[in-house]
Amino acid sequence: MTAEAEVLEELHRLRARMPRLTGALAAGVDGLVLAQDTPGVEAESLAALTAASLGVALRMADATGRGNLRELLVRGTHGYVATYAAGPSAVLTLLADDQVSVGRLHLEGRRSGARIGELVADVLTPVEPRPAPDRRQARPSPRQQRLPTRPVPPPSAS
Repeated sequence: MTAEAEVLEELHRLRARMPRLTGALAAGVDGLVLAQDTPGVEAESLAALTAASLGVALRMADATGRGNLRELLVRGTHGYVATYAAGPSAVLTLLADDQVSVGRLHLEGRRSGARIGELVADVLTPVEPRPAPDRRQARPSPRQQRLPTRPVPPPSAS
């Protein structure tokens, strides 16, 4: 069985365990769909939005010193969108109605994310997402750019 088929099977099992889930998608961090069970939702668009929100979430976690991103939760008036890390190169995005138990959503999402990460580990090349550069960083002045790059010897002891 291919990794994609195994990932799809995991998504089906997850949806069977959690009837309040309305969709499940596994994607690469680059926004390409690996497997999906998202009736009524365009999977390619959801995967692209997941990749974009992942970039913003990584930046937020980094800027606030919260460490590596593990999950992202969005709550709307009609339910939840939850995204979980699935190894270094994939993510799991779950759609749930507004009656879902958020604790159970996290429990099942984390477990399935870990399982999907194992399934795709040999197939996908890990991509190290990088936060966007901080545009507020000061650029070196022309004088600073002309400073010598050779180390200066320490003063001799007299």
